[in-house]
Amino acid sequence: MAVLAWLLIPLFAAVGAAIWGGWASRSRTTEDIAELDGYARFRDAMDKTHSSSGSA
Repeated sequence: MAVLAWLLIPLFAAVGAAIWGGWASRSRTTEDIAELDGYARFRDAMDKTHSSSGSA
């Protein structure tokens, strides 16, 4: 029985590594697009702030 336990430990580790590898390599394009849109809005807001206060 102890031999079976020692054989199952690497098997569970391999299955866990395969699951983690699949999760780590997933496509994240939707989050990137939303983040880039937010950054574009931030840049636009900063441009408006600087252009209106520069003529004082």
